[in-house]
Amino acid sequence: MTPSVATKPDESDRLRELAGERYRNDQRLEGRWNETVDTLLSHRSVRHYLPTPVPYEAVELAIAAAQSAPSSSNLQAWSVVAVEDADRRSRLNAVAGNQRQIAQAPLLLIWLADLARPRAIATERGSTAEGLDYIESFLLGVIDAALAAQNAVVALESLGLGTCYIGAIRNDAEIVSRELGLPDGVFPVFGLTVGFPDPAVPAGVKPRLPQTTVLHRETYGRQLPQEDLTDYNRVLQSFQGEQAMPLVDWTDQVLSRIATVESLKGRHVLGDVARRLGFKLK
Repeated sequence: MTPSVATKPDESDRLRELAGERYRNDQRLEGRWNETVDTLLSHRSVRHYLPTPVPYEAVELAIAAAQSAPSSSNLQAWSVVAVEDADRRSRLNAVAGNQRQIAQAPLLLIWLADLARPRAIATERGSTAEGLDYIESFLLGVIDAALAAQNAVVALESLGLGTCYIGAIRNDAEIVSRELGLPDGVFPVFGLTVGFPDPAVPAGVKPRLPQTTVLHRETYGRQLPQEDLTDYNRVLQSFQGEQAMPLVDWTDQVLSRIATVESLKGRHVLGDVARRLGFKLK
């Protein structure tokens, strides 16, 4: 039997602190602390940035981290466009509803599901590439892009940079596609602002649902845990107050986001848009 290794007191204290920030309940985190876990559990969306440019070497390290993410069948069916030009960022921001973080951040990364590259390889070799015409391949590209982007986020945050995902890029994927000169078979999945956080407006660690809500063992089988949701509404409103945000129950936020077609802000037509951008989605 392998003897257990005692966790250092300072590591236990740090895990307790991280759990307290992320959950604000009695959730305990056991095991060994390390810098990677610390970076992951300390994640926060940064919406206020300094104008300092993002160092080029930091971008290259982030892309190397992105390329180190898993890729289905190693197809690597993603690409990314780095946008620093202020005018181009402004035009993209108009699609996203003119968000403060896009206006402030010196760098906007647009992550792409890219089936144009495998299509071009197939064309060169006289193949029909029929497999690319199915929803599975579109999902493959989207998932690859998401995995790559999250690896980049962790790398960037470990370097002292801040990030914020921008799903509103999908409000009008065709405009984004034209702005970036995307070929058929390439779809803008989301944006990511990158920059040095403004210390005058610190971002907080947003509390998440209790693990008892999201962690299932063996089978899904549980009913909706109303007590967990009530507690989480309270916890999240506390965070919102600290960050000078509107006080909104999380359950109300969920309902608002999915209540009507209008709630999707133009994204209800993404299937048709994807087809116009070269995806058959059989």
